Amino acid sequence: MRKEPRQPTVFEALLPILFLISLLTLNVHIFHDDATYGSNQMALLFAATLGAILAGRMGFTWSHILDGMVKSISSAMSAILILLLIGALAGTWLISGIVPALIYYGLDLLNPTIFLVAACAVSSIVSLATGSSWTTAATIGIALVGIGEAMGISEGVVAGAIISGAYFGDKMSPMSDTTNLAPAMAGTDLFTHIRYMIFTTGPSITITLLIFLIWGFTVESDSNFEKIATVQSAITSSFSVTLWLFLVPLVVIGMILKKIPAIPALFTGMVLGGVFAVVFQPDIVLQVAKADHASFYTYYEGVLRSMFEPTSISTGNSLVDGLLSSSGMFGMMNTIWLIICAMIFGGVLEAAGMLQKLANSIIQYARSTGSLIATTAATCILFNITASDQYISIVVPGRMFKGTFRARGLAPENLSRTLEDSGTVTSALVPWNTCGAYQSTVLGVGTLTYFPYAFFNLISPVMTVLYAYAGIKIRKLKEGNQEDL
Repeated sequence: MRKEPRQPTVFEALLPILFLISLLTLNVHIFHDDATYGSNQMALLFAATLGAILAGRMGFTWSHILDGMVKSISSAMSAILILLLIGALAGTWLISGIVPALIYYGLDLLNPTIFLVAACAVSSIVSLATGSSWTTAATIGIALVGIGEAMGISEGVVAGAIISGAYFGDKMSPMSDTTNLAPAMAGTDLFTHIRYMIFTTGPSITITLLIFLIWGFTVESDSNFEKIATVQSAITSSFSVTLWLFLVPLVVIGMILKKIPAIPALFTGMVLGGVFAVVFQPDIVLQVAKADHASFYTYYEGVLRSMFEPTSISTGNSLVDGLLSSSGMFGMMNTIWLIICAMIFGGVLEAAGMLQKLANSIIQYARSTGSLIATTAATCILFNITASDQYISIVVPGRMFKGTFRARGLAPENLSRTLEDSGTVTSALVPWNTCGAYQSTVLGVGTLTYFPYAFFNLISPVMTVLYAYAGIKIRKLKEGNQEDL
């Protein structure tokens, strides 16, 4: 008769994670910003292999370990489907002019007197529209840094405003990969997660905007905004910019408020984006289709290509061209690959009881809800510092504490909110983290230079811990589907 498998020791449970951290650190050293494009996925698989070997030595069968991996991947299938739809939606919203219109009107917010708060707000709008803090920094962020320098404002302060806005938008946008990853790890759905984040994210961004507003009134400048005018001119030269385009996002927002599930809501937004592209931007659709004549077939081809393959619109302005691009469904494959590998790693550790062992070792000191959420937040930040990757800072703590939150009667959106409030936003504050290294390189401002001024990123983890200790908006499982909104 086969013996019952034994439980892992703390060292055995920690060994695959330490091995993973070592590999991720090596990857950042060798591959730099490209670490998430394959090398980190392989690191997760190698660490999962080590975990499987240790699990076998503890008496777990291969079929049990494989079942753990399959169940883990299955739990992320909803997020994977949503990511695919988001890739397609981003494409149709680009060629329809929705994203360019959001950027165009967002740039109108810039005013010399309130430059810092406007820079933060514009970065928020662009990041909400694109779902990417990286794209925001690499496009409009560069322009804003240049304008700030011309105005004589400290580059660290300007970069802090850009980073704050970019990560607010990244955190709240349904098109963001981390915004999809966090609820998948915690066991809740996308729009419940976004709605629940409003409670902590709203005060955080409000405080941030107030700080930059007050700070901005101390800045004196007579600089012009030729760069902004150039960007807007490039957009209007290629797109028909009209407020009618905002009907599509309003429809999607309305569906979200009606609590329609994410997949049908996003699918509707994707289709409407394609229809609006043909109506308002027929020339752009033909450009994507590489066709010189209009017909049903060429319009159909152009809309479909925007959904499944990378799309870029040429305006003659390199800055705007970088902003007006979409990767489509194809561009989501790398993130999906990363999620699958992360779920394999988490599934092995969960099947062998390793994550539960680590969680139990940590939470024995976290007796209250406040201390549990504070511990989770600290774990996310620790992984951002040690693993140098924001995805790992969401995946591993998410798998570690998921069972504990449920056992204590806490709804999974408490966990997903904590993961984003602490994991997503603090990644840009660590110089050797992939996010910190990227933002510093792109903006041309050192991570430690903008660190003190990235107020949103600094306030967010504090806010989530304060809410936890105060018992504000901590949803219990017994409330079922009741909403706090």
